Amino acid sequence: MRDPSPASHAIAVEIAGRRWRVSSDGHDISIPLRFNEAQPTFFGAPAASAEPITAGSFVGDVRHGGSCNCSVHTLAPHCNGTHTECVGHITQERLSVRDLAIRHLSAALLISVMPESSAEISGDRVISLAALIKAIDGATLSDYQALVVRTLPNDASKLTCNYDAGPMPPYFSVDAMRHLVDHGIATLVVDLPSIDRAQDGGKLAAHRVFWGMPAGSTSAATATRQHATITEMAFIDDAVADGSYLLNLQVAPFVIDAAPSRPILLPLSPA
Repeated sequence: MRDPSPASHAIAVEIAGRRWRVSSDGHDISIPLRFNEAQPTFFGAPAASAEPITAGSFVGDVRHGGSCNCSVHTLAPHCNGTHTECVGHITQERLSVRDLAIRHLSAALLISVMPESSAEISGDRVISLAALIKAIDGATLSDYQALVVRTLPNDASKLTCNYDAGPMPPYFSVDAMRHLVDHGIATLVVDLPSIDRAQDGGKLAAHRVFWGMPAGSTSAATATRQHATITEMAFIDDAVADGSYLLNLQVAPFVIDAAPSRPILLPLSPA
């Protein structure tokens, strides 16, 4: 039997008027969430946990005599692993990521960024406009609908990092975020716990710029980019090269502002 050629594992697609060849060899860049085990945590949230259901004599754990496994899982999507959030994160209206995260396939550019020392807050590291442009390295950002950002240095400690126990995580400058908005990026995926400083007095300035929402507003009607989504706490292994990909963003259909997600990168090349 003849082995299939590499070409048989690729398809051609057209995205925003541009044709691409898509490889089927995808890269899952979500962090596996291991309940009751080592996992990433942020902003003082408890770790995600699981407990077997008990009802009368039934226990939902085969190891303890149950007929099947059935557990209650507790987590804070914003703080326990890879998640995708919508503008409902900062509005008084309870907008749902299930209704707004409808861009499931996007042409994405993966870049690796070295955050710079902040000129404003000693010890902070910032993804500045200059650092962002350097990482984009001449690519035409407007050719893409999504941007995936891997911060440097990069290692597997991001899979289980307690972001409250170490130095302040890097975050985006407002100018860098405006640059993404100006170039039409509607889907942003980062390996950070937040695109804003963890303790910023509640400003969430980068979030507001990305969703086109004025400072201080809590009304969804004021957001000009309700279609945009932010995925945080991804992990992009060094084996995944910078470049062009088809982003398949899979989001759990939770009717809340943020939900666990599984972004998958499929290599792209011009067709």
